[in-house]
Amino acid sequence: MSHDKRMSDEIPVASIDLTALVSAIRHQSEAFYHGITGRHAHLFAAVPLYIQREQFVQMETVIAAVEEVVKLPGWIAETFSSRSARGVFFGYDFHLNESGAHLIEINTNAGGAFLNALLLASQSNISLPGKSTAINNLEQSLLDMFREEWRLEHGDAPLGCIAIVDEKPPEQYLYPEFILAQQMFEHAGINALIADPAELDVRADGVYLRNQKIDLIYNRLTDFSLLNYPALLESYRNNQVVLTPNPQTYTRYADKRNLARLTDAVFLRGLNVVASRIAELEKGIPPTRLVNAEDSGFWWSERKQWFFKPVTGYGAKGAYRGDKITKRVFDEILSGDYVAQRLAMPGECAVNVNGVTEVLKYDVRCYVYDGKIQLVAARLYQGQTTNFRTPGGGFAMVRVV
Repeated sequence: MSHDKRMSDEIPVASIDLTALVSAIRHQSEAFYHGITGRHAHLFAAVPLYIQREQFVQMETVIAAVEEVVKLPGWIAETFSSRSARGVFFGYDFHLNESGAHLIEINTNAGGAFLNALLLASQSNISLPGKSTAINNLEQSLLDMFREEWRLEHGDAPLGCIAIVDEKPPEQYLYPEFILAQQMFEHAGINALIADPAELDVRADGVYLRNQKIDLIYNRLTDFSLLNYPALLESYRNNQVVLTPNPQTYTRYADKRNLARLTDAVFLRGLNVVASRIAELEKGIPPTRLVNAEDSGFWWSERKQWFFKPVTGYGAKGAYRGDKITKRVFDEILSGDYVAQRLAMPGECAVNVNGVTEVLKYDVRCYVYDGKIQLVAARLYQGQTTNFRTPGGGFAMVRVV
């Protein structure tokens, strides 16, 4: 059973059908089944998470406000020529607590959607309290999203080949979902390959993998600017391949300095954002500020109230709660490019682990395309940041009550 502890008298005990989940995993493919290894023991939580409708509505409201603001003239200085592709799998990550929903960060290559779609599908015959947080025909909508990315740049031309690209793919923790994505594309008649960027061959007429021309790259790289992949960056700039998500969408949405802009009322008024939208952003995003060495005295004295994040970080790498940092780490923060976000504590839920009730933290991720929520999932964990090492934790279904 998993739910916000404040709702313990309102939600009946429920858990997912683990037998159905295991069966769904085994029936995907041999490659997928064998990709689920010992290190994935805590990939899926055995329980759903229940959230209040008011929290879900607030997440929708904050997402709509962000989507509106980032499209305004003057939001950022464009560093690339305008491209039509919107970017797949935006991840809006929230902490939910007694004071509402708080947007912690925005990701433009959020992982886990295919795995959560599998989890949901495996439970389609299970009766659970509350409402689903996924749109109807989820897998078809994910496929349509990639086709739309292609159509936006190439109209009605056929989409023939997609490459799923990341560094050393088999070594990535979420490699199993690369296989799920590949299977989805191939079932739809689209050739799909999984590749390391070093395997790509950029030629005058496009990007190739083992002499197969690539139409679209599903980009899972965490070098968001592609500075370490100059040939791939150049092919993107030269319109030789559809790259999604891409550096332009990262700059517009996911660079963490944007969180400071989104919580700067003076800046927002300068963009002519209406007062009601500014209020929604102020309520739904914790105040975020750039960290400057000149203000070291302030930051050190107030550090316990803030969470420090590198502006181009991902997966909680280099991120620190202020009450946990040493003077040495603090000096590193001052010398790096960091933002500080006022602490918004994650929600907590009670989970039965081997007959013992454990209290786990959770965050909630809204997978968004073109401003619309496709799927909401949670990650249950213990520790400072989300991980997949907690007994009873992992990706969890989210139900609205």
